[in-house]
Amino acid sequence: MVADPTNPAGGRSRVRMSAAQRREQLIAIGRQLFAERGFDATSIEEVASRAKVSKPVIYEHFGGKEGLYAVVVDREVRALLDRITNALTAGHPRELLEQAALALLDYIEQETDGFRVLVRESPLMSSTGNFSSVLNDLAHQAEHILGAEFKSRGFDPKLAELYSQALVGMVALTGRWWLEVRKPRKDVVASHLVNLAWNGLSHLESKPALVVKDR
Repeated sequence: MVADPTNPAGGRSRVRMSAAQRREQLIAIGRQLFAERGFDATSIEEVASRAKVSKPVIYEHFGGKEGLYAVVVDREVRALLDRITNALTAGHPRELLEQAALALLDYIEQETDGFRVLVRESPLMSSTGNFSSVLNDLAHQAEHILGAEFKSRGFDPKLAELYSQALVGMVALTGRWWLEVRKPRKDVVASHLVNLAWNGLSHLESKPALVVKDR
């Protein structure tokens, strides 16, 4: 059972949740706590307390804190990837870069708890279930776009993987910074990211070399 405004003190009865409703409630509470405190500092006791249930209820649904965390992370990974994948509709590489940057910033702005969960790395999660996996998936998408662009300009398309990792990392780290400061505006942040990335890419040297030699 879960207490709500219809409690005995108000002369009304308590409402029993279905198993599906209870599961969604626990996921929402876990998401909030993991975002606020991280995995290690969040306890099953606190999740149970906020949900007004006993600990066995959580074990029944998720098997423990690790199971709840895994479900929360998996949902956020899929939600973020879906947002960015669906945003990539343009044909021009610069527009695709703009769309990807804005999609990530939109997610940070609208799903702040979810983003905080993803960027709080847990030692329990493998590389296939955290923010790193999202970035790798995005980099693979960017690699295909850059590979075609490099080939058309006479650059080595094998280097597209390196550049895609650099671009995605730049946007992601800037997003983590913007999560805390929230200024300048989202569109301004995106425009400056694209300005740096696109104007840098448009003036690439085909065979760059370090100015400073090894000593």
